Amino acid sequence: MKARRANSRDRILAAAADVAREAGPGSLSLDAVASRAGVSKGGLLYNFPTKARLMQGLVENYLKEFEQALETRIAEGGHESALSAYIQLSADDCEKPKPSASWMFSAIAEDPEFLTPIKAFKRQLFERLKGETDDLGSLLVCFLAIEGLRSMNLFDSDVLSEDERKLLVASLLEISG
Repeated sequence: MKARRANSRDRILAAAADVAREAGPGSLSLDAVASRAGVSKGGLLYNFPTKARLMQGLVENYLKEFEQALETRIAEGGHESALSAYIQLSADDCEKPKPSASWMFSAIAEDPEFLTPIKAFKRQLFERLKGETDDLGSLLVCFLAIEGLRSMNLFDSDVLSEDERKLLVASLLEISG
């Protein structure tokens, strides 16, 4: 019985991600997600009692996928440090087009705890990276530069040209050693 619930939860999250990509997260409708997932609206609401909880689930799922991709990159990279893997994976992620982040403001307004998993993930990642370096100054420069790049990408406020972005990433990779 428990596996079935997890399966429907995963189907709902996959359907929500598809609907959000197509219509934008701000236009995500619970009816459209339930229909795409092949569950009743009641089934969706059982797993995610509010739209804000569904959006939080999407964010948590994204963070889990990012962490898995980071672990895979580190394992396959051999000589690549966790910081270098984080820089390159984040830079690659920023190359993908993103929908407007206005939905995020709505989710935060509805539920201030929306950012809790993001904060926890970033704190855990930073602590891990900190534990793997003796050069806290270089880590801070790299971490904050990448987070700035991610924020500009998320909020569609990127002021860097493609060449400037490539130079930034190359410089950060050099700093990260």
